[in-house]
Amino acid sequence: MRQLIKISLFLVLLNVSAAGYAGGDTVRLTMSDVIRMAQESSPLAVQARNTFESAWLSYRSYKAEMLPTLSLSSSPSLNHSTNYVTLPDGSEHYAQSNSMRNNLSLDLTQNVWLTGGTISLSAGLSRLDQLGENHTHSYYSQPLQLSFSQSLNGYNSFKWSRKTEPIEYRMARKQYAETMELVASQASMVFFSLVSAQTDLEIARLNYAATDTLYTYGLGRYNIGTITENELLQLELNKLNQETSIISSQMSFDDAVDQLRNFLNLTSDTQIEVIPTDSIPHFSVPLQKAMELARQNSPDIESMELNRLNSESNLAYYKSQAGFKASIYLSLGLAQTADDLPESFRNLNDEQSVRVSISIPILDWGRARGRVKIAQNNLELTKMRIEQNEVNFEKTVTRTVNQFNLQERQVEIAQRTMQTAQHRYEVARHLYVSGNSTILDLNTAITSKDSAYRGYVSALSRYWQLYYTIRSLTAYDFMNNEHIEQQIEYGY
Repeated sequence: MRQLIKISLFLVLLNVSAAGYAGGDTVRLTMSDVIRMAQESSPLAVQARNTFESAWLSYRSYKAEMLPTLSLSSSPSLNHSTNYVTLPDGSEHYAQSNSMRNNLSLDLTQNVWLTGGTISLSAGLSRLDQLGENHTHSYYSQPLQLSFSQSLNGYNSFKWSRKTEPIEYRMARKQYAETMELVASQASMVFFSLVSAQTDLEIARLNYAATDTLYTYGLGRYNIGTITENELLQLELNKLNQETSIISSQMSFDDAVDQLRNFLNLTSDTQIEVIPTDSIPHFSVPLQKAMELARQNSPDIESMELNRLNSESNLAYYKSQAGFKASIYLSLGLAQTADDLPESFRNLNDEQSVRVSISIPILDWGRARGRVKIAQNNLELTKMRIEQNEVNFEKTVTRTVNQFNLQERQVEIAQRTMQTAQHRYEVARHLYVSGNSTILDLNTAITSKDSAYRGYVSALSRYWQLYYTIRSLTAYDFMNNEHIEQQIEYGY
């Protein structure tokens, strides 16, 4: 009997699909097919890939900032104008300027993350031409110049980036893997929504056929006086209600098909037939192992750490802006000027430069101190929220795992309920036809049968949603006991 019920359910669902799309080519999809297609082309999956690629590009840019950069620059200029000048004897007058300047510079720059400073090594050559009747030219060479700039007590953005950027990248990877599993969970929900709509439509059709037969049979019994007019009218009402149910179920079925098309990003003329399964794997999820994996692989944990570091970074920044500030610039190198190019590289002169910048706040009406206090309060608030989020995270994992471990039994009960309700309906129908039962008993059996079918489909849907939710939380496949690795392809 159990196998008969299973086969009947499959025939119900498959017949509905075929009837709904008679006359055209149909794409037949299992739940695994729907999940695969959703993870490949659904709008949510495409958005997740684009988001991760942006995070990867950002992380690559951060890594590049920690590497030396080499650049070649030039800024030629031509000046033909009248300028106001002061002569050595103190007199002033206007003079005509007619010159052209060409330069070329090669610079190697490296950011120093440990101190937040910048060190650079450069070489350059300039040529100045005085145009006009007495045309002259001169060269200025800097074959070597080493410079270093450093804030003595300022905010070191490189140090904080070194802490936060790797976390942001790890979080992006984990978010991508989590999103793919959430897409699978949503795909299973949309899949079973269509299965449920198919089930409702076929139930309505089967019930209409049964009520039509019973009404015809009841009309004969009424004509010979074995049932009352009230009972005949109830049979006719049952038939009309089931006809109304067919129309309503057909509209719900069409909506469910459109929903699946939209979720999979398919065209509106794509015809779909879903192939349900009534079997589930038999395994349980160890709570302790799930909790450990969730802490390792969930992006929520990385997000909490990132929020804490960002709050600490903001506090460090406002503290650096609140008091005495100083920076230093050091430069040393070799240089020479000459009228000939070769001579500009001979007998090079030493060049040294030291520049110190100091800023001491005198009166800011407590603005800087207030900003530091706000940053401290935000840090404490962030820590408190992190503690609460950790508690909520553990509760979510515990609740989801416990619900999943109970859901297998729920599916078994729903399946047994469906079988029992179907058998009861057959018995009630036989008793009514033989005149040993009332129409009220038959209606109750029909309602119980229909509710049991829907409850079984709902239990199956809930099982797979919980399963993929656990996968999203832990990045682990407990069914096959293996880690989930999402293959990530970059745009270039």
